[in-house]
Amino acid sequence: MVEPRTLALDAMGGDHGPEVVIPGAAISLVRHPQLSFIFYGDEARIGAVLDQHAALRAKSRLVHTALTVSMDDKPSQALRRGKGSSMWLALEAVKTGEAHAAVSAGNTGALMAMSRLILRPMTGIERPAIAALWPTVKSECIVLDVGANIGASGQQLAEFALMGAAMARSLFHVERPTVGLLNVGVEEIKGGDEVKDAHAILKGTDLPLDYRGYIEGDEIGQGKVDVVVVEGFAGNIALKTAEGTAKQIGQYLKDAMTRSWASKIGALMARGGFKVLKHKMDPRRVNGGTFLGLNGIAVKSHGGIDALGFASAVDLGYEMAQSGLLERLGSDLDGFHHTLNKTVQGAAPGA
Repeated sequence: MVEPRTLALDAMGGDHGPEVVIPGAAISLVRHPQLSFIFYGDEARIGAVLDQHAALRAKSRLVHTALTVSMDDKPSQALRRGKGSSMWLALEAVKTGEAHAAVSAGNTGALMAMSRLILRPMTGIERPAIAALWPTVKSECIVLDVGANIGASGQQLAEFALMGAAMARSLFHVERPTVGLLNVGVEEIKGGDEVKDAHAILKGTDLPLDYRGYIEGDEIGQGKVDVVVVEGFAGNIALKTAEGTAKQIGQYLKDAMTRSWASKIGALMARGGFKVLKHKMDPRRVNGGTFLGLNGIAVKSHGGIDALGFASAVDLGYEMAQSGLLERLGSDLDGFHHTLNKTVQGAAPGA
C-alpha cells in the first residue's frame, strides 16, 4: 500500500543549495505525488526558488535557519557549531517523527557524525555504513561500505552484509538477496584476517541472505550478487574509480565519434544505441548513499549533482521510508547477535 511520506531536505547542502535541491524535489514529486517536504535553510533564498514550482510549494513547508554546515568543515567542527543548522534540523525531524527520511547533499563527514549523534546506531551496531546503488549489466547492486569507516572487523563486515541484504529486500524485492565479500581473489586463502573472519561468520551462520563467498572487483559490474560487502576505505576508492572510469569511457566515445566526417555520420546512424548507453552510464540515475545501521533514514547525495541527480536521492529516501526497512533490519540484527552470542558461549571453556 502506498502511503504519504514526508521528507526533510537540507536545502543549503551541496555546491548549489536550493537552486538544485528544490528543482530536484519537484522532479521527485511528479514521480511520487504522495510526497510532502520540509525544507530547512535560508527562507528568502529557498522561497525565491520555490515560487517557481507551484505544485511543490503546495506540498511543502519551509523552516528558516541562518546556520549551515560548510563543505570544508571537519566532522568535529560540524558537531560543535552545527546545532540548529539546516543539516541538523533535517535529521532532527526524522528523530522526532516529523519526517520519514532526511536527504542532504552536504558535507559527508559532517552528515555521518550528526546522523550518529542524532539518530543513534541500532542496538549492537558499532559502525553504521554508507550503502550505494551500483549499476550492473543486469540491473543494479548495493555496495557497502563506501566511505563511512576506515577498516572493519569480521563481525562488522558481517553486519554490513545484513544491512545490505535488508536494503536489497526493500529495493529489489527479493526475499534472500545474494551477498559477496569483495576480496583480492576468490580463493579461500586470500584476503586479510578481517575478511576471512567475515567469510567464516557468513558461511557458518543461518542468516536471511544467500552468501556466495568472495568476489573480485571486476565482478561488481557484472551483477554477480545483489550486495557487495567491503570496508569503507577500499569501498570509497572502488566507487570513485568506477565513476571516473565511466566519465573516461564517455569522453573516449565522444572524441572517437567527432574525429572525422565519417565517424560523425556513423555516430548519427548509431544515435539510438548511444542514447541507451548514455542513460545506462549516467551516474545521476543512482545518486544517493544511504546510512545504514541508524534508528532513522538519512540519504547522502553527491554535492555537485544537478537537479535530476538530486531527484534520484530523494526517490531513494522515499523508497527506503516506504519499504519498512528499519523494522526488518532491526529484527535481522537481533537474530544475528543472538546467534553469535550463543556460538561464543558454546565455545567458551566449561560451557
